[in-house]
Amino acid sequence: MNKPVEAVREPAVEIRFGQVGLAQVRIRTTDAGTILDELTGRVASAPQFFERTAVCLDLSALEKEPSATELRAVFDAVRRAGMLTVGLAHGTAAVDSLARSLEVPVLTQFRVQGKATPVPVVKEAPKAATPAAEPPVLHPPSLMQHQPVRSGQRVYARHSDLVVTATVGAGAEVIADGCVHVYGTLRGRAVAGARGEVTARVFCQEFHAELISIAGVFRVFETLPPELVGKPVQAWLDGDDLRFARIGG
Repeated sequence: MNKPVEAVREPAVEIRFGQVGLAQVRIRTTDAGTILDELTGRVASAPQFFERTAVCLDLSALEKEPSATELRAVFDAVRRAGMLTVGLAHGTAAVDSLARSLEVPVLTQFRVQGKATPVPVVKEAPKAATPAAEPPVLHPPSLMQHQPVRSGQRVYARHSDLVVTATVGAGAEVIADGCVHVYGTLRGRAVAGARGEVTARVFCQEFHAELISIAGVFRVFETLPPELVGKPVQAWLDGDDLRFARIGG
């Protein structure tokens, strides 16, 4: 007898990795009331943008290590303000321990910036022959986007700049690990230096942005310079301050 052919069953689970929009919240206190008050004010400035936004908590500015109990209260304050804490920024072994206690991940994309440690110079013994020079490392070319980026769409340039030759509509998002260039109207959100590159910049031909972010430092449209609206504008980081200026002005 012929055995019945079993139906091919689709896998119950698929795992994929992609670019996820995630805000970083650096706290300088574990006072839940103070955090709730300040976050509530920030969220009120752009409620549609911040509603149920996933955030990563950065503990590097705290004077002492917080306890898991203190952080649970902070998580609750963030939630009550309308956002959701999904993990802690990578930092020390203590952060890793806290993340395990709180059952949240440590997000290495948000690596805490520290001072560079000098590396001692070690003299090597003379070599018999000089090896051939390695070929230069080529960076990926800029990602070109020639079609309008419409509301709800997201375009991400991984390890490169993003050049948009059309418009970026309200509710759209353009992201690059390098710089973002928009040779048209920017009405949505522009994120440069998505992996922490502090020298990245945002350039646009006509400035109506909902949000500008560079290396995690951002400003929403209510706090952007009104005198620059509709003008050619560039944005860059000066320390922890996000600055704006007219191009060619």
